[in-house]
Amino acid sequence: MQIDRLDVRRGGTLPYPPSGLPPLAGGAGREERPLRRAASRGGRPLPCRIGRYTLFDHIGQGGMADLYLARVRTDLGAARLVAIKEVAPKFAHDPRFVEMLASEARLAAGLRHASIVQVEDLGREDGALYIAMEYVEGFDLRELLRRCARQKVKLPVAFSLLIIAEALQALAYAHRKGVVHRDVSPSNVLLSFEGEIKLCDFGIARAHERCGGTLDEALQGKAGYMSPEQARGEALDARSDLFAAGILLWELLAGRRMYSAGPGAALSKDEARVELLELARRAEIPPLAERGLPDEAALHAIVARALAESPEDRYPSAAAMLRDVAAYAAAAELTASPLRFGAWLRDNFGMEMVAARRARERAVRALELGPPAVIEPVATAAATPRAMDAGAALARDVATPAARHEAAAGEAVVPEASEAAPAAREAAMQLAWAAGAQGGALAVRAAVEPPSPWGKPQRPLAPPERQGLAPLLLHCALLFALAALCIAACYLAAR
Repeated sequence: MQIDRLDVRRGGTLPYPPSGLPPLAGGAGREERPLRRAASRGGRPLPCRIGRYTLFDHIGQGGMADLYLARVRTDLGAARLVAIKEVAPKFAHDPRFVEMLASEARLAAGLRHASIVQVEDLGREDGALYIAMEYVEGFDLRELLRRCARQKVKLPVAFSLLIIAEALQALAYAHRKGVVHRDVSPSNVLLSFEGEIKLCDFGIARAHERCGGTLDEALQGKAGYMSPEQARGEALDARSDLFAAGILLWELLAGRRMYSAGPGAALSKDEARVELLELARRAEIPPLAERGLPDEAALHAIVARALAESPEDRYPSAAAMLRDVAAYAAAAELTASPLRFGAWLRDNFGMEMVAARRARERAVRALELGPPAVIEPVATAAATPRAMDAGAALARDVATPAARHEAAAGEAVVPEASEAAPAAREAAMQLAWAAGAQGGALAVRAAVEPPSPWGKPQRPLAPPERQGLAPLLLHCALLFALAALCIAACYLAAR
């Protein structure tokens, strides 16, 4: 099955690259410049492009895929973060695996729940098969346990019960939709710094099984979370996921792995894998140590029922196990809210991780935007025959508007206007020559000059004529004579 790009939200195959995507900011030539490469903890130098995504941080690695943090731009130019899971090459080049993964990705994309990571896209780029998923800013449960052990920070039991309860809510919803996860493990339980707890990777293990895959090194880390029937290769149902959830609860309460294959130096990888599978087949559950919790026997009973070897002895559904976990947490006053859990994660582990990730994101954003300003020299064009032809055309356009206006108004063209036309043409030719010699700036300015809003071209007002001194003196003499006559008349009337 050939996949270029599959938008699992729509269930159809689309060509790649999609049409209409905006180019990177900074000019058309910007896309041809390779991004600067930095060392990567995964298999790719970062930052790099895969499909329409810009990968800039390696945030996880497993036997079947590498997980990267990426940026993608929407059709309107807005950028957002997504998680890109790049499938290992040995699986990406298996046609049966690709076909089954596409089918399972469509199925997983239909799961819309607050505790399930949303699958957005499945595509192929230069032989690389990748899945685009919702990004949860934080880390997975496996990383949380590692950090707790390294920094000697105790995980409160209330938060452990909250993690299991949220995972059971996701499983209950998926099971109602007829989807069995088959890979419930700490690496697939994502924890955000806002207190969100989400289950991811529905369908990848199922695709591996359906294409006839064997339990090789790709599943070495998962063997410690398999139900007995899964380790034996038998048919699975929803109760297999409940066994895996029971293992998670056991390990959160005990603070260590439930199945251990012994020291790494004593066993090779193959021997450790065989031993883990054998432990999973036998389902020999070590007893939990006492921690002094309220009504601890009730909590241990929940764990024992979830880890029963026979599926018939386990909880019939994830909802049933969730009810018992929630009832114990309420009775023991060990309830916790996602807000408290998120604050605890940020206070203990979040600051340095978020700061480093934000710095890498800012660097990638700067590479996408390019330099703040690009200054290019403007060359002065010499006069060429082509520029002269353009100037002659411009001269014709400049010289003819007056004549066209007079003809439209129904007036005869007087000889003065006819004689003025050659002069206008000559002036326009000089203007066009200057435009051709100076790169076209003058021609553009003359061409875009707005027309007069009046019916006829308006002539500038003539300046007022300067009056002489003699008329002023004459006016003053007349006024003086008139005043003298008025005075004489008044004198005679008085006598």
